[in-house]
Amino acid sequence: MKIVVCIKQVPDSDKVTIDRATNRLNRAGVPSVVNPFDENALEVALKLKDAIPGTTVTVVSMGPPQAEAAIRECLARGATDGVLVSGREFGGADTWATGYTLALAIKKLGPVDLVLFGKQATDGDTAQVGPGIAWQLGLPVLTYAKSVEALGDKAFKVIRTTEDGYEEWEIDRPCALTVVKEAGELRIGSLKSKMAAKKAQIPVWGFADLAPDPELIGLKGSPTRVTKVFAPPVKTGRERLEGTPSQVAEALVERLAAKHLV
Repeated sequence: MKIVVCIKQVPDSDKVTIDRATNRLNRAGVPSVVNPFDENALEVALKLKDAIPGTTVTVVSMGPPQAEAAIRECLARGATDGVLVSGREFGGADTWATGYTLALAIKKLGPVDLVLFGKQATDGDTAQVGPGIAWQLGLPVLTYAKSVEALGDKAFKVIRTTEDGYEEWEIDRPCALTVVKEAGELRIGSLKSKMAAKKAQIPVWGFADLAPDPELIGLKGSPTRVTKVFAPPVKTGRERLEGTPSQVAEALVERLAAKHLV
C-alpha cells in the first residue's frame, strides 16, 4: 500500500506575531515545527505501515528550503521518504493555489492508495487544503478521522468525530482523509531512524518538475487575499445578574424586553 502524508512547517504558535504592514505572519527568528495536526496524520499512516507489510509512507510538503527540516523530522519518526515542493513561483499561495500545486506533486508520485492530512494548519486554521487536494485528485474524502483500518485491499474503515459523537464509515480506496488529534500522538523515532533521516536525500521539486499552469500557482493563482488582520474590540458594559435561577431568568427577560428582543 502506498500512503502520502501532506505536512506543513508552521511557526511555533506560542511565539508568532503579525506583520501589520503585510498582514502576514512574522516568521523571521520564530522557531518552526511540523504542524501538530499533521503529526497525527503521520501517526495514522505509520500504524497502517506497521499493520500491512510493504506499505510505504511518503511525506510531501510545500515551502521554502528550510521546510526540508520538517520532512527530515517525519523521516526520523518513521516515514519512508519525502519530497519538498519549493520555488519562488509558489510563494504567496492561498489554500486554492496550494492545493493545486500539491495535487500535481502527488500525481507525479504515481498511483496512491491513501492521502492523509492534518485536519487544519495552526497558522491558517482554514481546514481547506486537504479537501481541496482531494477534489483536485478526484478522490473521495472524509474529514475528522480518528481511526483508520484497512479492509482488505479495496477499502478502509474510518471512525470520524462529530459534534455529537462519532460516525463509522467504509470508504473505497484510493481516498483522502483529514485527521484529528484523537488519532494519537506521533511516536518518538528510534536512534537508527534519526541517523538515517539526517543522511537522507530529499528531492526538491520546482516549477520545471511539476509543469503547472503559471496562472494557477503562487500569489497570481490565489483568488483570496488577507486584507486586514485585527484583534476583536473588547466589549464593555457587561452586567452580572445575581440571585436564584428563577430570579436571574426573570431579570434577563425584563432586560431583553426593554430592548425589544422578546
